[in-house]
Amino acid sequence: MEIPLKMAAIIPRIEQHEHAPAWQCALAQAIGSVDELLNLLQIDPGQYRGPTLAADFPLRVPHSFAARMEPGNIDDPLLRQVLPLPAEDLAAPGYLPDPLAEQEAIATPGLLHKYHGRALLTVTGACAIHCRYCFRRHFPYSDANPLAAHRDQALAYLRSHEEITEVILSGGDPLVLPDSRLRELAAQLAAIPHITTLRLHTRLPVVLPARVDGQLLEWTGNHPGQMVVVIHCNHPNEINADVVAALQRLAQAGVTLLNQSVLMKGINDRADTLKEMCESLFAAGVLPYYLHQLDRVQGAAHFEVSDARARELIQQLHGTLPGYLVPRLVREIPGLPGKWPLWPERDHTTGRQTIPGLI
Repeated sequence: MEIPLKMAAIIPRIEQHEHAPAWQCALAQAIGSVDELLNLLQIDPGQYRGPTLAADFPLRVPHSFAARMEPGNIDDPLLRQVLPLPAEDLAAPGYLPDPLAEQEAIATPGLLHKYHGRALLTVTGACAIHCRYCFRRHFPYSDANPLAAHRDQALAYLRSHEEITEVILSGGDPLVLPDSRLRELAAQLAAIPHITTLRLHTRLPVVLPARVDGQLLEWTGNHPGQMVVVIHCNHPNEINADVVAALQRLAQAGVTLLNQSVLMKGINDRADTLKEMCESLFAAGVLPYYLHQLDRVQGAAHFEVSDARARELIQQLHGTLPGYLVPRLVREIPGLPGKWPLWPERDHTTGRQTIPGLI
């Protein structure tokens, strides 16, 4: 597999001028160095030692997200998600550059067709934030951007596969793109009769809530098909008043809101933390959807939580939350027709339940 271009090269270059939306200016001003972030959080640099292999995936975090971190606490759960650590240098068995075998699922450049009925477009390699556990941190975006030179090819593929009823915009993060480009792409997809649902996977409403502005609400609220936005929140401290307001604006525009989280050691591997997050999301109009076991991407092994501990946490959540607020505990296994449920425990080769549990 070809290892991709440096992530620093795919951050969008945004010209700051008086007519630029506020979110674009905030994105352009995101924190891009460890020293800057530690200084902002009043953390002694002597407490920190970084990895040697992080050049292809540098730190990047918006000021609005950093403002929710606890000053002086190098173990803050939000900081831990973005701070490069020496553990990223360690080789771990089973941890790969492409843990989900996505290269094998590329039907046309930038279009992944892994599951019946839905396809995914990696519309950009840029993100507002670099999460250290990202399963696409080694993805070759330079060769897989359907909006660069392969839009017609991707659209032709979608038109020719009438079993595809849902298209997912992913990346990177699709919401780093300007609304004019997203609106145009959404209209082209809506013109394909058998595509009835458009889904966006995005972290921006959480890490940069200013992104949910009038232009975004206009085209998402007026999309002729079903519009689903899957946000990515891992910890209740990520949810503040600005995030709640942004999510409520999306809900009021008629968007279906779901959340997916990644279970990570030392960040959210406590039942009380997950419970608070699920309740806070629901109060903001978001339904907890998936709790992912870590995708085993090279450089992220230090985040892994055992399946036994993950199941214990879900069991505890079922004892304290209504069923609709308990996210599905899943792992993505290459070659299977969908996310594999880990609770109740089943053998993924036979489908048989091996440990009793609630549904």
